[in-house]
Amino acid sequence: MEISVVIPLLNEEESLIELHDWIANIMQSNRYLYEIIFIDDGSTDNSWQIIKQLSSKHESVKGIRFQRNFGKSQALDAGFAIAQGNVVITMDADLQDNPEEIPELYNLITSQNFDLISGWKKKRYDNVVTKNIPSKLFNAVARKTSGLQLHDFNCGLKAYKNEVIKNIKVSGEMHRYIPVLAKNEGYTNIGEKVVQHQARKYGETKFGINRFINGFLDLITISFLSKFGKRPMHFFGLWGTLMFLFGTSLAFYIGAYKLYKVYNGIKTILVTDNPWFYIALTSMILGTLLFLAGFIGELIIRNKNDEKHYKIREKLNL
Repeated sequence: MEISVVIPLLNEEESLIELHDWIANIMQSNRYLYEIIFIDDGSTDNSWQIIKQLSSKHESVKGIRFQRNFGKSQALDAGFAIAQGNVVITMDADLQDNPEEIPELYNLITSQNFDLISGWKKKRYDNVVTKNIPSKLFNAVARKTSGLQLHDFNCGLKAYKNEVIKNIKVSGEMHRYIPVLAKNEGYTNIGEKVVQHQARKYGETKFGINRFINGFLDLITISFLSKFGKRPMHFFGLWGTLMFLFGTSLAFYIGAYKLYKVYNGIKTILVTDNPWFYIALTSMILGTLLFLAGFIGELIIRNKNDEKHYKIREKLNL
């Protein structure tokens, strides 16, 4: 198998047949051995029925149907798990990603030995206020935080070596940061290609302005996990120790100063009337809690399993 095309979707019944025929025409004209994997992320329209029709006519079409809507990241993870192609290409099902890009993406991976190629929709046909401007801000922050100089982290059109997608775990809403996940696993030969972006032909976008808020929160999460995900004690233990030492030192100072005044017959207030006493006590408690958080994090990492956070209802040609 040369190419696997992984397509997550939600309520895209109008575009599926056209998208399949377009991809199949590209593959056959270039004589690629290929498979098309549709992952139905809980559609409520006729998307799954159309996928069933396509899979019955074409052995190259495979399908996964989720029990309900679990999210794009989970859909990609399910597709990655079964993808057999040497090169895996992801794209959205709304016809805004152009299948004509597939041959060049494939060649960049196979001929120039890239681990991952991320698409860049340099010219977009989206709403400027709700998508373009927030996207530019989001990508600027993502570049600064991740160190990857990509212009469009959100672009669904990407190409990967098979080994890359088999060695990363996409969960939550981390599909935006697959290049960052790949980099964290040691795949540093990451490139970018300008790709065509097309206006939506059918239906409406499934993503609102809230996806950028979630995106920033996910960026903070992945930045933390990339540094401390496998050693949480290094973060929580450090801050816990510093806070506990600060509180303890402050408590000793308050106590010593109180004894000094008593010894010299100087009138003084009760220790509990001193606001610094409560600051010291709070610091020691917070320090202890942070230290315990580090221990608990270490225990979770050592005992966690790789349970999938989605339920598959039905499979086709698998």
